[in-house]
Amino acid sequence: MRRFAGALVAVALLSVAACGGPGGTAQPSGSFKVSLSEYKFVPSTLTVPSGKVVFYLVNSGSASHDMVIRDGSGNRVQASDLISAGDSIVFTVSNLAAGSYTFYCDQTGHEALGMKGTLTAT
Repeated sequence: MRRFAGALVAVALLSVAACGGPGGTAQPSGSFKVSLSEYKFVPSTLTVPSGKVVFYLVNSGSASHDMVIRDGSGNRVQASDLISAGDSIVFTVSNLAAGSYTFYCDQTGHEALGMKGTLTAT
């Protein structure tokens, strides 16, 4: 019985590791990892190639966060899903034009508290 219980624990731990953690996903190859927490993005400055861009967003904070990309005219380009505390998601922007952007958390008050950054697509 102990061997069976030990085997179950091992399988459970391998499942969590393969999925990137509880409620999360594994980081795709070639993606840009961004950590979100109260009230910052790490890194807060990103340079990515234009075209299809894949972000791996990890919420290391205690509140829900998201990532919204805004162009130089203030227009919303694309937004991620809301990410619960402790979770991670893959956020894909299918056709990001070369240029300068800002990104921010769209949750009430988060951008005003400094949860924003700069994004350059080359």
